[in-house]
Amino acid sequence: MAKLLAGGYLRDRWLRWLVWGGAAALLLAPLVAMQFTDEVQWTGLDFAVFGAMLLVACGLFELAVRLARDKAFLVASGLAVGAGFLTVWANLAVGIVGSEDNPVNQGFFAVPALALVAAAAVRFRAPGLAWAMRLVAAAQLALAIWLAAAGHGQVWVFTGVMCAAWLVSAGLFARARPR
Repeated sequence: MAKLLAGGYLRDRWLRWLVWGGAAALLLAPLVAMQFTDEVQWTGLDFAVFGAMLLVACGLFELAVRLARDKAFLVASGLAVGAGFLTVWANLAVGIVGSEDNPVNQGFFAVPALALVAAAAVRFRAPGLAWAMRLVAAAQLALAIWLAAAGHGQVWVFTGVMCAAWLVSAGLFARARPR
């Protein structure tokens, strides 16, 4: 019983409820807001896209919970999934450079896509994930440098926050127990 309470089954179960419940609350928030203000105007497509994004993010975190052998892996996974989710959400909602209609924003979708492809390539194993997240941080920085050099705008604050998330994730994956 002590082992169950120390971080195994009950911890995983609590985290799953928290993540999936939080996703449901996030999905319902615009619906509730629409009842009280005209500032929020979502269509069925908006709800479908956001629901799909939440489903992917929660599914990836569910995979991380199943693969985690320690807290470092779990936190690193949460950071990586969160960084990818926030990048896509911000890009779709308002755009990172200018409005969401600015074509240069398409490059920002490549960063979380790279994270997912690189994670799959290393078979979601901690040592490989550490290198993959470093690669993703480098790609994020390279995108910001290219945007600035090409005169499309400067996104240094966003880039700094996202690079920090990718690099902290990399550091935690490097400390995680390999499986």
